[in-house]
Amino acid sequence: MNVAAILKGKGRTVVTTRPDASLEEIARKLAEKKIGAIVVMGDGGALAGIVSERDIIRSIADRGPVCLQEPVSRSMTRAVQTCDVADTLDELMSKMTAGRFRHLPVIDDGALVGIVSIGDVVKHHIAEVEMEASALRGYIATG
Repeated sequence: MNVAAILKGKGRTVVTTRPDASLEEIARKLAEKKIGAIVVMGDGGALAGIVSERDIIRSIADRGPVCLQEPVSRSMTRAVQTCDVADTLDELMSKMTAGRFRHLPVIDDGALVGIVSIGDVVKHHIAEVEMEASALRGYIATG
């Protein structure tokens, strides 16, 4: 299974924001949408960063509640790891584990086309393992 299959099931909607949005606006949007990260888009639709719940917590711990009035560009992760629609579940798990993050924006032909979370990866990995187990049980039963 690959990223394209995950996006086919979950859709390609990505919540985005501008770098000048306040961290408080981002926190409210995360809560409202019940999501864990928002992609930050810069001029010309370029990927500028990503901000997650963890980024907000780190900012509050470092600078106190005053950071909530600051632009998200001050707290976002700038070196964003991304994935491609052809990447496999194993590649996603490896990237997420090595980088210790839970969200990967999906880039196709230079454009943002989706986002994959660790929850999406786990859900599809479990489905894949269950399908393999079922196939093996069927093979054993008829063999």
